[in-house]
Amino acid sequence: MENSGGIQASLAGRYATALFDLARDEKKIEAVQASLSALKAALAESAEFKELTVSPLIGRDAAVKAVAAVAQSMKLDPLTGNLLGVLAQNRRLGQLGPVIRAFNQLAAAHRGETTAEVTSAHPLDDDQVAELKKNLRARMGRDIAVDLNVDPSILGGLVVKIGSQMIDGSIKTKLNTLAHAMKG
Repeated sequence: MENSGGIQASLAGRYATALFDLARDEKKIEAVQASLSALKAALAESAEFKELTVSPLIGRDAAVKAVAAVAQSMKLDPLTGNLLGVLAQNRRLGQLGPVIRAFNQLAAAHRGETTAEVTSAHPLDDDQVAELKKNLRARMGRDIAVDLNVDPSILGGLVVKIGSQMIDGSIKTKLNTLAHAMKG
């Protein structure tokens, strides 16, 4: 499989590609993507789950048992549950976020979409996401899938990355630009 953007070159990309190939072969791309979205939300909302993925103090066996319990309690699809187990067994749970991002890019490419990484200061509601997709589609001339991230440090506005293009409409950048202009 040919992957644009060098996805396969990264460690997370190799895991994502393997997961994507399995999901495609079993016709479960949507189910895996839904499970990965739930995991992404859990990483953002649960300090304990985040700690499980990044702490070097948690042993391999404990991590494997913990992610098996997480997969069962979150009712994740079997492929995603297996991915968590493999990541825990290989001490690579810290790669979960990048694996999710790479999988979403592969799934979007499979559907003929381009993925935009969108960072906002606050979570966007469904209407805002729909309007954003509509504007990006008009600008790019094709369907755009969005990977939403929240970073309060940008203060407001959006930062949108599509491939090598970046549109920075954040208040933080505008304030920095204004401060730089005032210094002369």
